[in-house]
Amino acid sequence: MPLNIRVVSWSLGIFLAVSFILCVLYGFVVPQKLHGMSVFLEAVLPAFKWITFGRFILGLAESFLYGVYIGVVFVPIYNFFYRRWGVS
Repeated sequence: MPLNIRVVSWSLGIFLAVSFILCVLYGFVVPQKLHGMSVFLEAVLPAFKWITFGRFILGLAESFLYGVYIGVVFVPIYNFFYRRWGVS
């Protein structure tokens, strides 16, 4: 069955936004020397620095948009190959 681009994009966007929130919470709970969460998030999110409220919002928006981007790119590719080789 072909994928719906809106459903997949929103699902991935929300998933990555929730994952970002969990990473930030983990970064606050676990001591810095045990995890390096700030280093990881600063490496994968452009312009994100650990952490102020404004940068938290920026990281949250970037995470959501990464998920949407993945959905927008993945779904047409999947649907193309599904139509070509999918079993009905």
